[in-house]
Amino acid sequence: MIYILETDLNEKKSISFALIKIFGLNRAKAVKICKTLGLAQHLTFKDLKKDQLLKLIKFIENSNININIDLKKLQISISKKLIQIKAYRGIRKLRKLPVRGQRTHTNAKTAKRQ
Repeated sequence: MIYILETDLNEKKSISFALIKIFGLNRAKAVKICKTLGLAQHLTFKDLKKDQLLKLIKFIENSNININIDLKKLQISISKKLIQIKAYRGIRKLRKLPVRGQRTHTNAKTAKRQ
């Protein structure tokens, strides 16, 4: 396991699949990062050299991508703002009900669990 950007990544998986484990990076962003840095997507982290690994970390940090704690803080602040201004979505979140118009008569159990 390699610890990068507050996330444990499997060094045996390919770079594009391992980067998906970072909260805030999806497959498209991971592939785009690999292409811009000139890394082959099938390479694993144990095949990378130190300078390539440092280049990868610096590129992710310097890009305008909210990841990990920053993204979680942003999501929390958005939901707090919705609750504060008493928007419909905020009230639904506060009552732990489905927010996006789902059925509540029978299928609201998953929203109430969170």
